[in-house]
Amino acid sequence: MAIMLNYVLSFFWNTRSKDLLIGLLAFLLILAASSWLKLPILHQILLAVSNVLLLSIVIIFQPELRAALSKLSLKGRRFKEFTEFDRFLDQLAGSVYRMAERRIGSLIILEHEDLLQEYADKAVILNSHFTPELLESIFATTTPLHDGAVIIRQQTIIAAAVILPLAEEGSQLTRSMGTRHRAALGLSQQTDALVIAVSEETGKVSIAREGVITRGVKIDRFKAIIRSIFATPQEKEFKGKFNLKEWIQK
Repeated sequence: MAIMLNYVLSFFWNTRSKDLLIGLLAFLLILAASSWLKLPILHQILLAVSNVLLLSIVIIFQPELRAALSKLSLKGRRFKEFTEFDRFLDQLAGSVYRMAERRIGSLIILEHEDLLQEYADKAVILNSHFTPELLESIFATTTPLHDGAVIIRQQTIIAAAVILPLAEEGSQLTRSMGTRHRAALGLSQQTDALVIAVSEETGKVSIAREGVITRGVKIDRFKAIIRSIFATPQEKEFKGKFNLKEWIQK
């Protein structure tokens, strides 16, 4: 009971309902005092008021109660992490295909297990939280950072204007490939990163990974490829099952 009372008080204390909570505690104190001092009329009046007060509390504290219940969601931390990744993926896909629609050439690297710090150190370090607006402004042709690639580590843009190695000769290379696609293929041959290239000439989106480049990728397939590589096993297998022991540990 003490733990529950501490949780309720600490949750409401810094909200706009703090004064109402103090008033409720005062009302309960008066109710107890009327019983202790043997004031039956006042006690009966307060009991009658408390019946209406209970419904009023639920209405008044509705936003706070909803927030408190959401914190106790049985879906737990895994579902929260999944939605955060899904939100990032939606924003990334939206940004990439907006640039493709406007034919803004871009080169985006999603770092996987191989660290790309050696490439980042030779570029412009940003270490900024990913936003679609920031990504699109980097590749705007009027900015000094648009030439080169961007490295994204998890949900952080760590560097811009990154220079990449060009692809070595192989079956994947074609004469129609520009420098941007050769660079995407080149990095994918040397690391396990996933590289996204948007063509300035055609507006098509390409994905390079493990020395293979796939061109003309549609948005649904784009999301599926990235989710299959970067979503954690827990997120892939999440089915809404609740494990009390794991939830307590989180």
